[in-house]
Amino acid sequence: MVVHSAAERVLAGLDPEQRSAVTAPAGPVCILAGAGTGKTRAVTSRIAHRALGGDISARHVLAVTFTARAAAEMRARLTALGVAGVQARTFHAAALRQVRYFAPRLLEGRAMPELLDSKVRVVTLAAAKVGLRADRAAARDLAGEIEWAKSSLVEPGEYVVAAAKALRDTPYEPARVAEVFAAYEKLKRGNGVIDFEDMLRAAVWGIEEHADVAEQVRGQYRHFVVDEYQDVNPLQQRLLEAWLGGRDDLTVVGDASQTIYSFTGATSSYLVDFPRRYRGATVVRLVRDYRSTPQVVGLANAVISQARGAEARLRLELHGQRPPGPEPELRIFTDEPAEATAVAARCRALVGGGTPAREIAVLFRTNAQSEAYEKALTEAEVPYVVQGAERFFERPEVRQAMIALRAATRSIPGETPLPAAVVEGLAAVGWTPDAPPAGGAARERWEALAALVQLAEEYAATPEVVPIGEAAAIERPVTLGDFNDELARRAAQQHVPTVEGVTLASLHSAKGLEWDAVFLVGLAEGTLPTTYAKTPEQVEEERRLLYVGITRAREWLWLSYAAARSPGGRARRPSRFLPQLDRSGGTERAGAGPARRGPEQRRRTQVVSCRICGATLLAGADRKLGRCPTCPSDLDEGLFARLHEWRQRVAGAQKVPAYVVFTDATLTALAERRPGRTEELIAIAGIGPRKLGLYGDTVLALVAGAEVDEVCPQKSFEI
Repeated sequence: MVVHSAAERVLAGLDPEQRSAVTAPAGPVCILAGAGTGKTRAVTSRIAHRALGGDISARHVLAVTFTARAAAEMRARLTALGVAGVQARTFHAAALRQVRYFAPRLLEGRAMPELLDSKVRVVTLAAAKVGLRADRAAARDLAGEIEWAKSSLVEPGEYVVAAAKALRDTPYEPARVAEVFAAYEKLKRGNGVIDFEDMLRAAVWGIEEHADVAEQVRGQYRHFVVDEYQDVNPLQQRLLEAWLGGRDDLTVVGDASQTIYSFTGATSSYLVDFPRRYRGATVVRLVRDYRSTPQVVGLANAVISQARGAEARLRLELHGQRPPGPEPELRIFTDEPAEATAVAARCRALVGGGTPAREIAVLFRTNAQSEAYEKALTEAEVPYVVQGAERFFERPEVRQAMIALRAATRSIPGETPLPAAVVEGLAAVGWTPDAPPAGGAARERWEALAALVQLAEEYAATPEVVPIGEAAAIERPVTLGDFNDELARRAAQQHVPTVEGVTLASLHSAKGLEWDAVFLVGLAEGTLPTTYAKTPEQVEEERRLLYVGITRAREWLWLSYAAARSPGGRARRPSRFLPQLDRSGGTERAGAGPARRGPEQRRRTQVVSCRICGATLLAGADRKLGRCPTCPSDLDEGLFARLHEWRQRVAGAQKVPAYVVFTDATLTALAERRPGRTEELIAIAGIGPRKLGLYGDTVLALVAGAEVDEVCPQKSFEI
């Protein structure tokens, strides 16, 4: 009874769809989970519900993720739910663990080959072997092609045909790439090393070709969960099938609309085809978005609603669950430097207004776009972190800090509180908790070490529980030695702490992350979609990239592009995926085609720029005001009050609603822009020739300082 009560408690607080996923019967289950819909909560609750209810044993569960961070989060949630013993690992970590365990048996006493952490050096040598001089960039491209081929189960002799079928944009002629691929494989064997794909293949081989290994692995793991199933490649799917061995206790979680890694060999086909592969599978759709405001969710739905192709069959329409927030901003700038400067200025304003820098992200299509934003943020003295540029624990200052903290265990008294001990230990590498230096490399270094101090504070808040008998335990404060062990564990798993700074990241590397405020920049044709997206399938993947970017934002979202790459450069068009400008002053649905417009409508398409920051204004209300909604207002309150009173009198005399005379937005625009001439008055959207003739002279008089009684006595007003 106690066990079943614990299982029932797991269901508390779940929404109906999450509850359906958690309580689905044993067997094949497909959870289609949109962005921000609580998929991690659903799958961990499913594991906990089954384990606490006695349906399964936690030690027989293997949960597979794609990042060490996601695996760590899954383990933490399961522990909090009272379930220990579940193996939550990445595909690579799970395979490596098994290969190492069975190596003495599979290799007949030979030492396990060393694992390459990067292909680039060996690929460079392989290219030279076949007469190609490949610089570092070319070697990375070749390594990417080899990784795609091996993940797709393509051998060197099959590469040319496979690349043609997949419409690969190869760095060299496919036949030359195949030569490099073959030379790479030969060099690896000769040097006694393997790469990550070899390791996955070794795990598959061990199970498929050795009955005793298969029996032991399948005896250990009987229930499987695969996260981000839309990102599985053929090699990973082959390993999953080897683990399963024909069994079907499998729960997969994915979102076809977030399929963005096909260039690496990932395919959503396994997710799309899951109900056909497993007849009678339970399919649950999670559509309640708890991450983003309804405004952000609405834009995401509008962008993905135009999707076509196989993935679109599983498209989910999200329903925002958070309170309303600000509308997403859409900006156009003259050139990329102006765009970067404006983004940096807004980041500085957000930080100054209380938004932590770590809760802000600038996302772009390619890593090459990062430099302009690094420069602009440095000039604005805003700290930043480049996602994926260098692994946190491999940064020189972090490695030096870890050495210093290990040395400090010998000199700092054991009773010193952990945060104070870490601060004292970091003094050896020149770090102090004083105000950080200005933006740039020095600020970045300071923030990296400050992240270790913050991590120490979080770690110290969870003292170790030490049993002292069958029914008693005491809490033991964590020590600097404990913290060093925790850092070593995190370094091994690349479980990095949060560094204070605006995140600069490509859309691909932003997957799985979220921030309060997100800037999506460079949204121009040729960049998103990239010029390399030539087929309908490739274009659709670019659309999904934008969708992923939009759904990273919790509350505040900015989308922008530069009309030219550099000052005075060739003009370019906005991304076809963006909401289009509605010539009547609003916005059209993303992807909708232009309607026919008459001369008056064409006149209204003239570019209107913010009179404060210079950005091009798209929304009707913004164009009327002549400024962005977030730029400071310079409203003349006295004039606004006079205009408001005058409008009331006119509307009353005409027996019409006040907005028929002028809308509130028009009154605000008049009180902010204070037109002094007819030309300035008619430039305000909402004041056409008819209203100019009716009210123009009166409005200009009010702007000039006239009182309402002077221009509109208390008497009937007739047209």
